[in-house]
Amino acid sequence: MLKKIKILFTIPNFDTAGSGKVVYDLVKGLDTSRFEPTIAVEHSQGIFFKEVEELGVPIYIQPMTTHYRPYLSLYGRIKKIASFIRQHQFDVVHSWHWSSDWTEVLATIWGGAKYIYTKKAMSWGNKHWKIKSYLSDFIITINHEMVNYFPKKKDQQLIPLGIDTDYYSPAGFKKRPSDKFQVISVANLVEVKGIEVLVEAVELLGDAQIEVKIVGDIRSDYAKNLIKSIEEKGQQNQIKFLGKQLDVRPYLVNADLYVIPTLNKGRKEGMPMALVEAMSMATPVLGSDISGINYVLKDFPNLLFEASNAW
Repeated sequence: MLKKIKILFTIPNFDTAGSGKVVYDLVKGLDTSRFEPTIAVEHSQGIFFKEVEELGVPIYIQPMTTHYRPYLSLYGRIKKIASFIRQHQFDVVHSWHWSSDWTEVLATIWGGAKYIYTKKAMSWGNKHWKIKSYLSDFIITINHEMVNYFPKKKDQQLIPLGIDTDYYSPAGFKKRPSDKFQVISVANLVEVKGIEVLVEAVELLGDAQIEVKIVGDIRSDYAKNLIKSIEEKGQQNQIKFLGKQLDVRPYLVNADLYVIPTLNKGRKEGMPMALVEAMSMATPVLGSDISGINYVLKDFPNLLFEASNAW
């Protein structure tokens, strides 16, 4: 009987069901006759964590990265993470951390395991990314532009993120009748998501029959400022912020259009899963023409619009 391969999936949190849902589906779909999955996460908070617990796999509240400074104690802090890896005899560490941190890969090497990371975001260029990538045993990219980040790295593969299309399916959902044209956007409400572009576009159309629903955490300063601006203009009945929702499917199936207006700056989009989820739910979509979004919509260029342009 072959020994099972012990894989440790690491992720900062399960605050939302974005890449956390991808990890969930990945763990759920593994052949347990060949693999023994475990999850390490920094804390047990987040609306999606309880659902991950129901997978029944071991979950450790264990930070897998550490700050570089102070440098004098860096060795000891990395060694502590390495000891955790060695103690549990993991064969592979598959990281879903979005940052350029290289302490995790170093701890993995010292812990005697192989290190894989999925490149989730478009940030790139600093020396830390190069150190992390050089030390990694394998890199998974999720769109065509990322492949060019590693011209000398043979051990890499473009593997787009997937979703459970049985779960994200309009089957079993009944669309509620409405006299409004329902527009929806699901996003982590930070500046780069460009929600103000969608708001401006609705203002330019001047059609009271359009109703916009924004799903996402409204606690950020960006979200608070948007809401304040909309209330000052008296648009709160037309543009509604619904906060975080664990299950976005009912909102997607009742929408006439899904819009992802991310700006062409900062982290941009690696592979926007909310867009893929909307498409899987048979909701028509539009998206800004930036990396990640244009990869998902590469066969539908007429569904792309210039980033930051509300016209």
